Amino acid sequence: MPRTNFKELLDAGVHFGHLKRKWNPAMAPYIFMERNGIHIIDLEKTIVKLDEAALAIKHIAKSGKKVLFVATKKQAKEIVSEKVKAVNMPYVTERWPGGMLTNFPTIRKAVKKMSSIDKMAVDGTFLNLSKRERLQITRQRAKLEKTLGSIIDLTRLPSALFIVDVAKEHIAVREAKRLGIPVFAMVDTNSNPSDIEFPIPANDDASKSISLVIGIMCQAIEEGLSERKLDKDKEPQQKDKKISRRELETKDIPAAIIEAIVAEDEEEDIEDDALESDEDDDTKVIEETEEEL
Repeated sequence: MPRTNFKELLDAGVHFGHLKRKWNPAMAPYIFMERNGIHIIDLEKTIVKLDEAALAIKHIAKSGKKVLFVATKKQAKEIVSEKVKAVNMPYVTERWPGGMLTNFPTIRKAVKKMSSIDKMAVDGTFLNLSKRERLQITRQRAKLEKTLGSIIDLTRLPSALFIVDVAKEHIAVREAKRLGIPVFAMVDTNSNPSDIEFPIPANDDASKSISLVIGIMCQAIEEGLSERKLDKDKEPQQKDKKISRRELETKDIPAAIIEAIVAEDEEEDIEDDALESDEDDDTKVIEETEEEL
């Protein structure tokens, strides 16, 4: 059963592409026709691609992995933050910080600094600082919150990215490709879908179109999380089992997703050890903050 239908996509304006002169030839297979100088997206193919992406993203959520949503364009910010926050997934709606994936340990240090400032406020360290120093730290905390607050729970690299407008977020796509992280994305007629593992041909400029697609993805994530919870309730005595490659292959899951899930499971133990050692650095980060002031 498809997750949406032709009429729903039509009403949301998902079929509207860009002007013919702005098109990317790589999008030719997803273009239905041209009318009044504007390309029209083939909604039958959009329905198929939406179902494929929803199935894959559901399996990622069911396996307990994270999907990072990236949407920094004006009309997508509020929609993404509202819908994605509801399913407890990380998202970036402000400027994409360069090296967020390829230089992830540095980003984690910045997030940790935010946590250390919170600790300073709780343990009474603030009382030993002057009014000016407290103001500087508060401003620093607010700045970090704005750019990194939505990824505070992202303790390791995400298993996948969902991007609205790959042309605008080309740096994020490049970083994900370099690290072998699968990318889900809304691709308009001016975009290049060749670097995207799960392209969804759709209008990435209209807020109704963005809302519909993001809503379907979040619904799939919610289903995956619910199934995960049911599985845990059935086996209360067992700890989280790492999913084997063979088990995933029997479920007709795309190879890119299998690779992302299994590869992350193999690295989890190493990363957990690294995170434990990072926790010992909290005091050091607080001291560094005080020294900077």
